[in-house]
Amino acid sequence: MFEIGNSLREARLRQGAEFPEIEQGTKIRAKYLRALEDEQFDVLPAQTYVKGFLRSYAEYLGLDGQLYVDEYNSRFVVGEEERPSRPRRSPPPSRGVQVQSRVLLLTLLGIASVTALVIVAWTRGEPQKESLFGVGQQPQANVPATKPTTQAKPGVRLVVTADTGSSWIMVQRNPPTGPVIYRNWIDLGKTLVFGGRSLRLEATTPHALALKLNGPTVEIPGRTPAVIVRPQGLTAAPH
Repeated sequence: MFEIGNSLREARLRQGAEFPEIEQGTKIRAKYLRALEDEQFDVLPAQTYVKGFLRSYAEYLGLDGQLYVDEYNSRFVVGEEERPSRPRRSPPPSRGVQVQSRVLLLTLLGIASVTALVIVAWTRGEPQKESLFGVGQQPQANVPATKPTTQAKPGVRLVVTADTGSSWIMVQRNPPTGPVIYRNWIDLGKTLVFGGRSLRLEATTPHALALKLNGPTVEIPGRTPAVIVRPQGLTAAPH
């Protein structure tokens, strides 16, 4: 379990992104972005909007949108709607009533289709470019990260979550000579995403971390404190 709002806010601040820029990129209004960071989900019209906005905002920040939707479902979605009870049998309606009902049904279906198209166009907008640590320019505090027009597809997408406790971590891109792109603590429940052709990950408490490599969950071999991350998997890093 992690704090949805704080995680989004920290990711935005690390990248130096402002709400007007994110609003333009995601087509989500700034007041809804603030509501997501404050976990004021009742500000949004319905749960469908919350999930769609949450996924789009997280993926814009380079995070795993499905993780945030799953966390929202586990904490805020009570359950499926109750199944309606079986109605009593009634005499079949007259032909005139059947015609009116059919016209009304077709009208409602048309309205629903138009509404769905408007919602999809508003929530999704243009396809978002994923922003990852170690891909493009390195984010710096209080400086907006520039988005390159062209970018090679990363070979490694590593999702790091402090699952059972906090840990100090260091992440280096393209070891052994590449730059260090993260050196700090990751608190319990927080999630970070890193990318590059290959990575070196060091952790003081590797057993507290949960990792996903290009989607599937992976484990640190032997719980060693330093590993090399490649598309094929994790291997112990040389000393």
